[in-house]
Amino acid sequence: MCGIFGVVYGRDPSVHASFASSVVETLFRCSETRGKEAAGLAVYDGRAINVLKQAGSVEHFLAHPKYREVMDAALSRWGEARKAGGEATLAITGHSRLVTNGAQTEGDNNQPVVARGSVVIHNGIIVNESELWRRNPDLERRAEVDTEVLANLLRKHFNASGDLVWATRRTFSEIEGAASVACFLDDARKLLLATNTGSLFIASNERKSFIVFASERFILQRLLEEADVEQHVGKCSIEQLRAGNGVLVDLDSVGLQSFNSLGSPVKDAPAPAPRAPSQRVEIVDHTKSAKSLKRCKKCILPETYPFMNFDAEGGCQYCRRWKTIAVKGEEALFKAVEPYRSKDGKPDVIVAFSGGRDSAYGLHYVKKKLGMNPVAFTYDWGMVTDLARRNQARLCGKLGVEHILRSADIPTKRRYVRKNVEAWLRKPELGMVTLFTAGDKQFYKYARDLRKETGIKLVIFCTGNMIEDTPYKTGLCGIDEQDHGMTLTGLHFSDEMRLLWYYFVNYLKNPGYWNESLWDTLDAYYQTFVVKDDFLYLFHYLKWEEEEIVGTIRREYDWEVATDTTTTWRIGDGTAPFYNYIYMTMAGFSEDEVMLSNMIREGVLTRDQALAKAAEFNKPRWPSLREFAQIVGFNLEEAIQRINAAPKLY
Repeated sequence: MCGIFGVVYGRDPSVHASFASSVVETLFRCSETRGKEAAGLAVYDGRAINVLKQAGSVEHFLAHPKYREVMDAALSRWGEARKAGGEATLAITGHSRLVTNGAQTEGDNNQPVVARGSVVIHNGIIVNESELWRRNPDLERRAEVDTEVLANLLRKHFNASGDLVWATRRTFSEIEGAASVACFLDDARKLLLATNTGSLFIASNERKSFIVFASERFILQRLLEEADVEQHVGKCSIEQLRAGNGVLVDLDSVGLQSFNSLGSPVKDAPAPAPRAPSQRVEIVDHTKSAKSLKRCKKCILPETYPFMNFDAEGGCQYCRRWKTIAVKGEEALFKAVEPYRSKDGKPDVIVAFSGGRDSAYGLHYVKKKLGMNPVAFTYDWGMVTDLARRNQARLCGKLGVEHILRSADIPTKRRYVRKNVEAWLRKPELGMVTLFTAGDKQFYKYARDLRKETGIKLVIFCTGNMIEDTPYKTGLCGIDEQDHGMTLTGLHFSDEMRLLWYYFVNYLKNPGYWNESLWDTLDAYYQTFVVKDDFLYLFHYLKWEEEEIVGTIRREYDWEVATDTTTTWRIGDGTAPFYNYIYMTMAGFSEDEVMLSNMIREGVLTRDQALAKAAEFNKPRWPSLREFAQIVGFNLEEAIQRINAAPKLY
């Protein structure tokens, strides 16, 4: 379970800033044994509650410049207030998270949770969370974490009664499961501590100027020993806050008010007693998340997208320079393939076939609409998923199409991927993510070889449609592509050289890339950018229409979709869930958002529809991530922690 902790400093001249800071850091480090997947804190200084949280380890959190900035500012204001004889209470709560529900990559799921003027940290699991949301339709849900419903209920019941003790009892009578909580309210100068399990321990000094709490007695014992607490604040005693009990800490006097009966039935709310108007403190959440990024008012691309700029109306440069996709048309396609048609029914075209939606539709179209005799070709480099293989079998079996497979040395290819993933994790650099998929680029080579082996001159690729164009991958390498001819191989020579230089520089910066995969990567670059491309691209002739493509293959071939996502793009590529997790976490956008933005520009989707789809598509695909890590051979949990803690573009 998670670790929650906190400290309240009263009017004690013996407590100085460095000691106050060291106590918080010691509490973080001692509490990390209870959860290492996210960390956060809330700092109350009498005028504001400053909140900061981050996915990843405590060490990464404490090393973040924003942590030092928030702490230093609070300690400075506290020191000035003490000198001036004014508000002199400083209260800090913290959290080290073990994820139970709600992905830690989404900032709203991490703690402290901010909701309706409540700032809550929580250890435990509320098992009737869904029922509570249904019973309280007036509450607004923003995240997946169960703590959010608890924070909302506390605020709702406090608003109804003006009595924080009654509100706490009422909330605990409604929840099922385990809950130990600490809560600030923006209009109640108190810190609430409450538990229905007894997983809260409180230490205080004899002169009542210092209170500290944590999830375990052992954590407080270590704090008292390691931080020399008693040398600064005097002798302290530790007591357990037993199950069903709570404490209100007055943030003016540091006085304690104990209460019990948590979880028992409660009477109706007392008539609100007249209350003197209380001055609300400001809640400032310093946590920047992908949700808070500025986005184009026309598409959904964020400010972190490479080379992004917005005009006065909030439109982005990619919308401004977008040209409506003009395809050559079906008639031109028939003319283009006519010279290759066989007269005797023998195979007359090779169709590159990954098993994904576009190539599946392409194989169908070539066979059924063009009336040709295709041979399907797949290059399996070790990252073709079982789902894609099943879909390949469905299509080839029903169409009666020969399927030629070229397989790499799959264990070796996967070892290459692992070594490059491990090297990348040591020094994360967004532009180098494409190194993970370099091993599949030999499919160009094998397509050319197969043309010679079979004597079939025509090769059709079903990639290259502008809806699925992803120029950000080279953009993250510092290259602002303007036009690459709708194919990866169409990159201008000057940009190819700049790309090569980018890779060379990053190889020098990160020696881990100088591994046995190097020659394979160089060959991928050669096959992609150096060798002449003379393939036919189906969607240079046909308009790409998602409903037609997916509807056809689902209806006629029972084409299988993934169970861990609602998108149908890239579900046959084992690397896609991993690199999209990286892009979403570090850059604030995913590959799907780029596609959806292009669909907005083409009038296929509205912006609201695209935002709704993005919210679904961007959810981490945990089953696929685990499978990728398992077959490649690296520790997913360690990788996720490093990605979460890596420098962000926001």
